[in-house]
Amino acid sequence: MNDKAHAFEAYDFFRSNRFVNDPYTYFDYLREQSPVLREPHNGIVMVTGYNEALEVYNDPDRFSSCMSTTGPFAGCPIPLKGHENEDISGLIEAYRDKTPFHDQLPTMDPPMHTAHRSLLMSLITPRRLKENEEFMWKLADQQIDTFISNGECEWMNAFAQPFAVLVVSDLLGVPPEDRIKFRQHLIRVEQDSGGAVVGGTDGEVTHGPLIFLYDTFSAYIEDRRRNPTGDVLTGLAQATFPDGSVPEPIDVARIAANLFAAGQETTVRLLSYAFQLMGDRPDIQKRLREDRSLIPNFVEECLRIEGPVKGDFRLAKRPASIGGVDVPAGTFLFIANSAANRDSRKFENPSEFQLDRKNARLHVGFGAGRHACPGAPLARAETIVALNRMFDRTSDIRISEKVHGPAGARRYSYLPTFILRGLTHINLEFDAVKAS
Repeated sequence: MNDKAHAFEAYDFFRSNRFVNDPYTYFDYLREQSPVLREPHNGIVMVTGYNEALEVYNDPDRFSSCMSTTGPFAGCPIPLKGHENEDISGLIEAYRDKTPFHDQLPTMDPPMHTAHRSLLMSLITPRRLKENEEFMWKLADQQIDTFISNGECEWMNAFAQPFAVLVVSDLLGVPPEDRIKFRQHLIRVEQDSGGAVVGGTDGEVTHGPLIFLYDTFSAYIEDRRRNPTGDVLTGLAQATFPDGSVPEPIDVARIAANLFAAGQETTVRLLSYAFQLMGDRPDIQKRLREDRSLIPNFVEECLRIEGPVKGDFRLAKRPASIGGVDVPAGTFLFIANSAANRDSRKFENPSEFQLDRKNARLHVGFGAGRHACPGAPLARAETIVALNRMFDRTSDIRISEKVHGPAGARRYSYLPTFILRGLTHINLEFDAVKAS
């Protein structure tokens, strides 16, 4: 083993912090060997190629999402050994209710996933999204009002977290009088190792906030079924599965909880990177301020080069071949979105941020296929709104050197998780402009 190989293969991507700050050199190394490669520590097949990632994401017949958020690391109750040459679809179903987060949309397979996602899509209609976006513009100003006079803020705690929670609360029709309660349950404030206050949710998903959401939305649905009012929650309460059957309140609550998780986490990480990049690249900030029409593609390029989800797991249901590599049944695969988005076969000069990149929107920052992140429209819209309003109300946005160090020697810390990619905090300074 040469020195380069040893540097990457000596460390377990999933169990060490070696690649937390920079997973991309590790992914590049893997792809140089093969876009589909079994890593040596856990036997997980790493999918780092763009085309190969799409092939897996778009084939639920061969690859199950049953443990998509945890892989084997939360314990696998399915007895996989000895079935490498068989179809284990029935075995997966027999043990599904014992797998982690089996009641959540990301871990469901068709036809259950199809039925439950239809409840969500009946809510996220173009009309409802337009109404929600109108709310975003007002909310963005209200949130900016809380810190703009200070000339500085910890962006995630001051804006990204509360903004994301309140936007998805509005989308789902949470009554205004309950929204403070949602903020209290869904935002956790902690201190990092340096003592700085950090606003954020848990890096890994836990059932704590989910239980709160389950209980609260079940109560909402039961109430609206007894006393329909014509509001958004009533529409959610009256939604049916494609076959016309009425879901249990807990089924609807789980969909709402999933949208909260997806709509909040992806948005917060995207907002943090977008403003980190603006602070580190004043040339790009200047172009965006001068031409706001560039903002949507800027957001797509942010998602491509620094997406909020490093990857998802899939479990091979039967023997398969991906990228010319044989994958036995019962094999866990890690579909590395962050790697696929930097595949030079798809994106020219992939490690370079290109504001004018023509195919930026083809990224898989939100996954792909049936399980593409349902919070994607929210994350995009919220980031576009936040950028526009911060440009309106400031003349310059900078990275805080007292917290993160000078340009060229920044100090950033990232979530220590193999699923999510995002900063733990980002401190900004800005020059406010007077309202006209």
